[in-house]
Amino acid sequence: MGVKKVLITGGAGFVGSHLADQLLAHGYQVRAIDNLAPQVHGAGASRPIYLDPEVDLIVGDVRDREAVSRALENVDAVYHLAATVGVGQSMYKIAEYTSVNGEGTAILLEALAREPVERLVVASSMSIYGEGLYSTKNGELVEGQERSIEQLKAHDWEVRGPDGEPLKAVPTPESSCPAVPSVYAISKYQQERLCMTVGRAYRIPTVALRFFNIYGTRQALSNPYTGVLAIFASRFLNNKPPLINEDGQQQRDFVSVHDIAQACRLALEVPDAADRVFNVGSGQHFSIRQIAEQMAQVLNKPEIEPEIVGRCRVGDIRNCFADIGLARDVLGYEPAVSLEEGLVELAAWLEGQTAVDNVADASRELAARGLAV
Repeated sequence: MGVKKVLITGGAGFVGSHLADQLLAHGYQVRAIDNLAPQVHGAGASRPIYLDPEVDLIVGDVRDREAVSRALENVDAVYHLAATVGVGQSMYKIAEYTSVNGEGTAILLEALAREPVERLVVASSMSIYGEGLYSTKNGELVEGQERSIEQLKAHDWEVRGPDGEPLKAVPTPESSCPAVPSVYAISKYQQERLCMTVGRAYRIPTVALRFFNIYGTRQALSNPYTGVLAIFASRFLNNKPPLINEDGQQQRDFVSVHDIAQACRLALEVPDAADRVFNVGSGQHFSIRQIAEQMAQVLNKPEIEPEIVGRCRVGDIRNCFADIGLARDVLGYEPAVSLEEGLVELAAWLEGQTAVDNVADASRELAARGLAV
């Protein structure tokens, strides 16, 4: 491929800015389009100071055809990261999530259909799996079934088989069937399939990366619907305990934003990645309670113990962590940042940050709408 100039939608954000750093370091020219959403960047935001000055930033919305057309001028490849994120908020801001994530992707793709690029890489999400893959006591692999509202109200948190026995979570591969238990998950799966389908039709080699739980520097600390590590960090910075839903034993795969940037670059550069879908995680899994306790240690706040609130947001899942074998085999992807290393880097960055703690307000909003049980 002769890719020299790359466009990143959502390129001034958490993942986009780290990807820009990675691409610039490998000799690419980078343009970004970003609407600098207030929930992420703060009210009246201007160009973030962390965004490399070499990035050509267009402030605009992916639903603005003119801005998208301008952003695509003379680019060889596109990363589509622009999206409104967050499971909880998606369950009541339904039109906004559907518009930004769905219509925004459609407008981008209509422009690419007119002027195809050499590669399109779209950010998908582990949220599309719903409950991940499980094993019965006999070792049979089964797809996890969504827990009923009645089960959650009874504080029976485990995913169970047909005869009621609790199932054991195992790594989830790309072949698992999508379950899309939230508006956010539906919108991310729509983004993925739109890109893969239109890419195939217009002969644009397309790669979908299903990101697991990303953490790292530059994450929006005042956005209560962002990643759980940023939410916990916001609480710790304000000397408040992190609030943990259910019993804290739900398991996730936490992956450093540096490893995400690595996988994104490989998706551009590896010929065999075209027209395929890959999980991108750490290949490790931890309970949410373990994460809160490790963060307390790293931030030297061991006296702040997590608060187990014993409730669940509608749309949340119990367990999902990545089988990254395909990304290893095809992309040559290998996670380089351990959780401990990543948390130490995050803690150092947090020392200079302030965070408006909006977590309690967000929790009340969900409860008032009947979305927390």
